[in-house]
Amino acid sequence: MRKVLVITYYWPPAGGPGVQRWLKFVKYLRDFNVEPVVYIPENPTYPIIDETFADEIPDDIKIYKHPIFEPYRLSGIFSRKKTKRISSGIIQSKNQSFLEKVLLWVRGNFFIPDARKFWVRPSVKFLYDIIEKEQIETIITTGPPHSVHLIGYHLKAFKKIKWITDFRDPWTSIGYHAKLKLTSMAKSRHKELEQLVLRTADHIVVTSETTKREFQGITRKPITVITNGFDHMVTTKVSLDKKFTISHVGSMLSGRNPKNLWKVLSELVNENKDFKAALQLQFIGVLSDDIITTLKDNGLADYLNIIGYVSHEKALQYQQQSQVLLLAEIDTKETKGIIPGKFFEYMAAERPILGVGPLEWEVAAMVAATKTGAIFDYQSQFQLKNVLLNWFEQYQNNQLKVSSVAINQYSRRALTRKLVNTI
Repeated sequence: MRKVLVITYYWPPAGGPGVQRWLKFVKYLRDFNVEPVVYIPENPTYPIIDETFADEIPDDIKIYKHPIFEPYRLSGIFSRKKTKRISSGIIQSKNQSFLEKVLLWVRGNFFIPDARKFWVRPSVKFLYDIIEKEQIETIITTGPPHSVHLIGYHLKAFKKIKWITDFRDPWTSIGYHAKLKLTSMAKSRHKELEQLVLRTADHIVVTSETTKREFQGITRKPITVITNGFDHMVTTKVSLDKKFTISHVGSMLSGRNPKNLWKVLSELVNENKDFKAALQLQFIGVLSDDIITTLKDNGLADYLNIIGYVSHEKALQYQQQSQVLLLAEIDTKETKGIIPGKFFEYMAAERPILGVGPLEWEVAAMVAATKTGAIFDYQSQFQLKNVLLNWFEQYQNNQLKVSSVAINQYSRRALTRKLVNTI
């Protein structure tokens, strides 16, 4: 059985989508004659905690840990809330305090590529002997944080070993990168490190075709697209909400504010008394104050049900009970290749997906191919309204459902098989 060393910052008890990708790969690798060994920080600062993920770690998996120094702990002395938000990549563009501007400038220009950079050198030293001890044949680094890839770069320099980089998100083209108040020198250094990793790794894994095309402009190394996915199809039937519930699961921040959708919903509430009586807008996770204000401005305050953060297991239950599942992405060309992890779990929930995102959003083609819902841009209103009315009529007749096709390709096990082909 081949051995592979997985180097990741996010691991249970971390919550959120970042931890799920490699937790699931590790879960299924043995099915394909690959033995995973995991390396994680001993004392990380995770912005979100979900203890339920620990139940999915194979009992006898070998996990190595080494301490990490994170400057976020020091900055938290000044503002724990702002530090936590920045450390998780949540950066608001408006109404930034002086302290937040300072923290962003320091984060972007002093900690390159990110504030977890201090884990690189001690990890290389620690893992040097572990690779020999465990007879590791392949190492895999996954980012963000992209400093984790530098561990792979240095190990590759010392060891004759295969190195695969996994990019859950792009590096210099990711949305929040432009908000880090980078100097020209810092921008240049980020680009330099990005090129160093992409041109040295033996194989590159990305989560979207858009990122693949971007990286092909930087490196000639082989690049494979392996999206995120879902673990299990729904096998037990749950009772759907009695209300016409449109649910969003996960963080819905200021940039993901589909004002055209709120306007259409406001019109339907005012024009259709049945729609008015049945509508519920449900948010499971963080909801931006800006979006709450926009919803209130559109007369939708009475229809809000804000749940807040719940465990992953509970979030899956909310998805299965909802009539419609809302997916939103920032309206920029840089985000057209962003495929939210929740999208695949929405598929598995077998409820209609209503998406609002940028033009040429990669998700739109995937939804069309799998017949799992409808995707609109931020300018659409007439067609959006017609789809909602059509779905509402089906809901009234207890016939609102999707007849999806070809979604098994996005199961975690199928995706692990694809990963093994790169190993």
